[in-house]
Amino acid sequence: MSISAGMDHDLYPYRSEPARAPLTFPNAANVAFAPIVYLEHWPEMATKDGYADPRVRDPYGAFQPDYRTHTWREYGNRIGIFRIFEALDRYGMTATLAVNASAARRYPVLIDQALSRGWDIAAHGDVADAMVTSRMSEPDEAALIETCLDTLQSVTGTRPTGWIAQDFGESTRSAGLLARAGIEWTASWPNDDQPYWVSTTPPMVSVPQMSELDDVECLWHRRVATPRWPEMIEDAMQVLAGETGRVAVIGLHPWLFGMPHRIRYLDDGLRRVGQIDGVWSTTVGQIAAHFRSQWPLEDQF
Repeated sequence: MSISAGMDHDLYPYRSEPARAPLTFPNAANVAFAPIVYLEHWPEMATKDGYADPRVRDPYGAFQPDYRTHTWREYGNRIGIFRIFEALDRYGMTATLAVNASAARRYPVLIDQALSRGWDIAAHGDVADAMVTSRMSEPDEAALIETCLDTLQSVTGTRPTGWIAQDFGESTRSAGLLARAGIEWTASWPNDDQPYWVSTTPPMVSVPQMSELDDVECLWHRRVATPRWPEMIEDAMQVLAGETGRVAVIGLHPWLFGMPHRIRYLDDGLRRVGQIDGVWSTTVGQIAAHFRSQWPLEDQF
């Protein structure tokens, strides 16, 4: 495929918003709201040859075993995630559970909780301190993808069709490897307010995330005061609800927003979203499936 003017890759075609066909949602909704809740495992000992986001890992490796980070993340899987379940339940909202393979083996009860609520399950790498990078060989990356999909299938009984990269880490080969492994949609890029086709074989759907409202990105890395978050998400949703065919995919980490001093602000934000007209509360997988029915592949390439 030739590279379009203005693009430095051929991963997807460039099509500006005014040139697109209208995207409609069920019940005449203007915006689809789909939280992603992350179920991750941070090991006590650093994963061999693993690469973690340097903003969360001690670059000198002084903490081994890393009980500090392990127990912090473990709080989310023991306590925080149940507060997030309750907050979403309170407003009749669903979500997508992004699951590390190592977390799936350790916390099947949490996956059962999500499935009982009608959530969908997406693969999310193997372990929280080992994101995919171009330093991996192609066979190693392909094997990692297969391990993740096989593990989730063994735990849930269903092979995942969605992939959300650990810490958004990818190589130049990732999209093609995921497509060949049977992945139908990915939610790892923040470059749009609508889904679009990815130029893989077979093609995948990319469902963009609103990365600046992800709780770790917003509250942890950018140090935005937590009480500001409800107003920020309300502002964003008001704008999107005034347009047509938009998606709001928001990442939530139980070890962060599940803390007792933060959960009230997640609750407040969800309450505000629930009061906005024209919002379809759904999962990322349902957005991808709906997009496929609305924007046929032959119209895109």
